[in-house]
Amino acid sequence: MEGDPFSGLGNGAQIDGRVLQTFQKSFAQVQNLLDQNRVLINEINQNHESKIPDNLSRNVGLIRELNNNIKRVVDLYADLSGNFSKIMDASSEDNSSGSRTGHKRIRPA
Repeated sequence: MEGDPFSGLGNGAQIDGRVLQTFQKSFAQVQNLLDQNRVLINEINQNHESKIPDNLSRNVGLIRELNNNIKRVVDLYADLSGNFSKIMDASSEDNSSGSRTGHKRIRPA
């Protein structure tokens, strides 16, 4: 697939369609949260610049929401990283179980 960010993974490893859908869904969730954060940050800045007490009080809730979104983004990236590592490990094992061409797999001590 042209423009597919996963097309070159694992030196030609085949990516299961479900795995690709999971990655795409996770990246879409991350992007959605980042877009929400942009809106929150703009509103927080406007409230801060206004110096109106009600707006400044509202910032407390907005900042909490922003922090929760950031935590969710971190969790999503952690999940993506773990899933990606599993895929690459499986791909590496598939490649190493095939024909061996004198390459040695070095394992940490």
